[in-house]
Amino acid sequence: MKLVTQTEASVDMLQSESKAIRMLCEAGYDGLDYSMFRLKNDDCILNKPGYKDSVMNIKSIADSYGVTFEQSHAPFASAIDGNERYNKDMLEKLKRSIEIAGLLDAKIIVVHPVFYKKDKFQKNMELYHALEPYAERYGVKIALENMWGRGGFFKGKRIIPNVCSVTEEFNQYVDALNPEHFTACLDLGHCGLVGENAADMIRGMNSRLGCLHIHDNNNMSDDHTLPYLKDMNWDEILKALADIDYKGNFTYEADNFLKPFPVDLLPDVVKFMVAVGRNMIKQIDNYKGENK
Repeated sequence: MKLVTQTEASVDMLQSESKAIRMLCEAGYDGLDYSMFRLKNDDCILNKPGYKDSVMNIKSIADSYGVTFEQSHAPFASAIDGNERYNKDMLEKLKRSIEIAGLLDAKIIVVHPVFYKKDKFQKNMELYHALEPYAERYGVKIALENMWGRGGFFKGKRIIPNVCSVTEEFNQYVDALNPEHFTACLDLGHCGLVGENAADMIRGMNSRLGCLHIHDNNNMSDDHTLPYLKDMNWDEILKALADIDYKGNFTYEADNFLKPFPVDLLPDVVKFMVAVGRNMIKQIDNYKGENK
């Protein structure tokens, strides 16, 4: 199991992709999850003619450390209900993000499903089927993610279930798609936000799980911080991963842990995150050994 982290916060804090990639590699990560959230902006380098050179530059840096780009994250929202102009533009950017993931030799790209007021399942299937030829062309699996939304009595401020939020619906979406080109990314922190138990979702999804987003929260806000700092039951979660013999990577989406620290402390803070991740992987392996 490889220890992986997303790149977003490190890039933002260092104001340099190349510096961030070097720092993460030197900290001891096995792999990286390339965040392409900036691709949503037209002025992003990934939308310009020289995007391939930019991508291959960061790949060469990671290669020099023996570190791989294991997965990636497309920009979001993948679509907006009723906004056809946005959706047409975003569809092209999603295609570009899949191509970039392929250039990086990433195995998986997360593309968020979309909440539609009507025909939610059908419209999401149309979106993913439109992207499937690009996943096949570039050799990348598209991962759906369990989402949360806002609404209800508190004037849109309360977190509520959205799309793929619960096990049964998430499984329905994944099972309707070609497993050669699609998989599931279970965001462990999103489970509790909508009243689900992360360990139960792991067991309920079982072999459908291709990857994870690992971070902690208080079950009330999407904190995206380091495990053991908030309220999630990590011993229960790690045991559940062992029980299903999870074969994917251990992928952090815990960047908010970095943000309070001064930039000159980042290398040490990142190394601490690596140590925590290594210990958690060891616990998963120990539980797998007990299951044999």
